[in-house]
Amino acid sequence: MLVRTKDARRYGIYVFYDKDGIVDEYNYYFLEDLRKNLSRLLIICNGDVGPEGLERFQKIADEVVVRENKGFDITSYKLGIERYGYEELSQFDEVMVLNSTTYGPFYPFSEMFAAMDQRDVDFWGITKFHQVPFDPFGTIKYGYIPEHIQSYFMVFRRSLFETEDFQNYWRNLPQINSYEEAVGFYETVFTKDFSDKGYKWDVYVNSSDLEHYTYDPLRDFPRRMIEERKCPVIKRRSFFHDYQEAFSRSGGEGSREAFDFIEKELGYDVGLIWKNILRLENQADVKKRMHLNYVLSSKLPLKQNPGKLTACLVLHIYYQELAQYCYKYVTSMPEGTDIYITVPSEEKKKYVEKVFEPLKGYKWEIRIVGNIGRDVAPFLVGCKDIIDKYDLICKVHDKKVYQVMPMSIGESWAYKCFENLLKNKTFVENVIATFEQNPFLGMLTPPVPNHGPYYPTCGKGEWGDNFAVTKEVAEKLGVRVNMNRDKEPVAPLGSMFWVRTKALKSLFAHDWQYQEFPEEPIETDATVLHAIERVYPFCVQHEGYYPALLMVDTYARIEFTNWKFISGELHKAAMNQVGVHRHRELLEKIRELK
Repeated sequence: MLVRTKDARRYGIYVFYDKDGIVDEYNYYFLEDLRKNLSRLLIICNGDVGPEGLERFQKIADEVVVRENKGFDITSYKLGIERYGYEELSQFDEVMVLNSTTYGPFYPFSEMFAAMDQRDVDFWGITKFHQVPFDPFGTIKYGYIPEHIQSYFMVFRRSLFETEDFQNYWRNLPQINSYEEAVGFYETVFTKDFSDKGYKWDVYVNSSDLEHYTYDPLRDFPRRMIEERKCPVIKRRSFFHDYQEAFSRSGGEGSREAFDFIEKELGYDVGLIWKNILRLENQADVKKRMHLNYVLSSKLPLKQNPGKLTACLVLHIYYQELAQYCYKYVTSMPEGTDIYITVPSEEKKKYVEKVFEPLKGYKWEIRIVGNIGRDVAPFLVGCKDIIDKYDLICKVHDKKVYQVMPMSIGESWAYKCFENLLKNKTFVENVIATFEQNPFLGMLTPPVPNHGPYYPTCGKGEWGDNFAVTKEVAEKLGVRVNMNRDKEPVAPLGSMFWVRTKALKSLFAHDWQYQEFPEEPIETDATVLHAIERVYPFCVQHEGYYPALLMVDTYARIEFTNWKFISGELHKAAMNQVGVHRHRELLEKIRELK
């Protein structure tokens, strides 16, 4: 069946779900373009939706239904199809079902509808999933996954929805109780069921040439689908789904490649994506999928002219013998910036003043803050008056580790932090430029220590024994983001970082006092100091920014060697025990040993 483009009548059923009941801007952008191509729009909200979102939905749609979140999207599709009766549906040329799991459109939907109107089909979609020779869900009646239209966007023409075959299908659809049933009873089988009955189907984005490269072209080759084939959407999960999924089939480049193309070449505001995933998803997942690692040059500037962001340095010095070491890195800040130095006593202030006396071209001051809360309290209490004066702050402190011998181990950690934050003037200017070029970037931290006795930190997922106390502090601050004990925080474990001051609004809003911090001696874990060290990035995320990793080019070569050495030795040892396997299977074998 062909459709008359000029006067085609289309009925759209859009199924919305958000765990917080919040409608984000990406939903409105999507629907406002889609609405231009529809005669009627029904929005079905699975679960509660806030009053602001409901009001805006009602302005876009002809009708909005809010229902209990049961039966997944497929049950809402059935509700929308049957809501007005099939006799009334006959006034439409097409009935479409779609959900809120995609971002877009990157190209006007009108282009897609105009193209599909020229194809003689009974039903169609945007993309398809290729055949898989097995059933990973255990619910598919064919025993394998047939080639099928992906159910996030399906369109049925009158030549299909007026038939008894179609109406009986929905009338007899069983109750859906799980994701596996939704996939097995509907998405994976609908296309084959109706194709076998003689109904014709197609998809807008042809991916047949990718059949032996991937089962899911939009998942594995999103940039190719968007750039070369003008796919108007990308799946939300591309930016946060389990990284093992991507790493099992590729080097993990797909999502980042697609995002960069969308940002640089298309007119779509990628801020709509950031705002949604930062509100809902775990930062460790986002960091992996989006490869939020910045390796910046210490030799070549990113920008020839200085930017508009203002920056200052906050430095805490307890060990006066390290003042000269810190002085060297302080001079990496751009001339003219402000330097704040906190010290515990008048005696140490005098010593530091002598060391910093040659420092010219900067406005610097030394503040006596007492000896409580180590470097954290001096920052949160002793320097809270400066937080609104600058766009960016670099927070560092002297670092001397007595409890780990030999002391070269701790000194190497200090070197790792300082080098990757304050290597030299060119590097620091590149850091500031990176914040300017990435408006959703909130925090940059050095890599976590992975040498000597610090290595177990990697296996503990950076939480150690600090998840509960961090969660407690986050709740006190009113920070409401996705925190997961099994997923590492993107945190500055050395308590040194660059940060956009707006991104720490919730942390400083608490108005910290010195008495909230423990006195010396301090426990090695599970104190408020350890919690704040890990809550920093969640405050950043709460304010709508993302935390990321920062390395200078000269240290990246060291870090690459270290991780190659670590992983190589582990892989050899593991494979000697359980045999040679791919990464996922190797992990499973090792876990079985326990």
